[in-house]
Amino acid sequence: MTAQRQFDLLIVGGGMVGASLAVALSGRGLRLGVIEAAPPGPGTQPSYDDRAIALAYGSRRIFDGLGLWPQIAPAAEPIRRIHVSDRGHFGSTRLDAAAEQVPALGYVVTARDLGTTLLAALRQRPDIELIAPARVTALRSESAQVLATVMQGEVGRELSARLLVAADGGDSFVRETLAIPVRRWDYGQSAVVANISPARPHGGVAYERFTADGPIALLPMREQRCALVWTVADAARDTVLGYDDARFIAQFQERFGYRLGRFLRVGRRAAYSLAFLRALEAVRPRIAIIGNAAHTLHPIAGQGFNLGIRDVAALAEVVDQVRRAGGDIGSAEVLADYERWRRRDQQLVSLATDGLVRLFTNPLAPLRLARNLGMLALDALPPAKHLLARAAMGSLGRLPRLARGLRLD
Repeated sequence: MTAQRQFDLLIVGGGMVGASLAVALSGRGLRLGVIEAAPPGPGTQPSYDDRAIALAYGSRRIFDGLGLWPQIAPAAEPIRRIHVSDRGHFGSTRLDAAAEQVPALGYVVTARDLGTTLLAALRQRPDIELIAPARVTALRSESAQVLATVMQGEVGRELSARLLVAADGGDSFVRETLAIPVRRWDYGQSAVVANISPARPHGGVAYERFTADGPIALLPMREQRCALVWTVADAARDTVLGYDDARFIAQFQERFGYRLGRFLRVGRRAAYSLAFLRALEAVRPRIAIIGNAAHTLHPIAGQGFNLGIRDVAALAEVVDQVRRAGGDIGSAEVLADYERWRRRDQQLVSLATDGLVRLFTNPLAPLRLARNLGMLALDALPPAKHLLARAAMGSLGRLPRLARGLRLD
């Protein structure tokens, strides 16, 4: 074990949420460390199969505040309209960026492009130390610091920080080590994801279509591609993944319809199991839990990453306010402020997402009729539609400075 190294703030997990937090707090006079299990890789040539991420408009504002949107924007496809429908039934509703007086309801960007931008930002900031590949093997909180044992290959060292932030995903080592209780259940579903090319231009429209087997989504991408998310029962997952291109396109076409004409090309398919997870505690002494480590959602409304990036914006503001006042960034008061700020948004989005899954997968005829009537009513009531649009954009409630497109200072 090598000698102890001291930081002000340690982030466990250098993915998009953890890296965003480090960038947000860079240049604030803090010693920052980011511990990441995967080795950081150089950017490579873009691929047709690059995985897509839906950024809500509010998340775009956060990247504006971080000063990163100019680098991200050339690779981002705007979502100008969202069309929600129930396959085989009359209910539908539409959201429009023009009606909300915003340039876009959201944007679709590949994980490669977003990750490359964030990695470059990490490497350009002298106050951020990227510790990778490395893994945390033990944690210990003390009154004035938290200690993390970190292994890099066969070499272990102890790192200390006034505040440690767990951004290490749904299988969070930090959360499990602290025995933080969670609400968790499996949906018995898997999301099959791929990129697909339609015959007609997508026109910046994102589609959410509910079917008897589960929801499907189609998101506009650059170069007239679309990103698809096809929810299937776990029992059908291997069957769907085993389809050749022609069979896959035909099966997806049958479920989606012909709003974009025929689908012409599909890329590689991947799948992941769908589950709900919400940590019942977001903080422990000198430790905060953010992103998927705190809440893992069904992709039905595309809110998972956006909820995590709002965690970043709030935590960064709370930490920076205390730093400027000369206080202790890892104190119980700081963590309590963060938890209070984020509790309502995390609970509402988690419960709403889970409720949508249950509502639109219930086959009972009265419930099906009610949800279709509800969509029609929503489409006819501008105030209700406006509220839904603001929620989808991540623009409700008390917004941190970053979420208003402002820098921390």
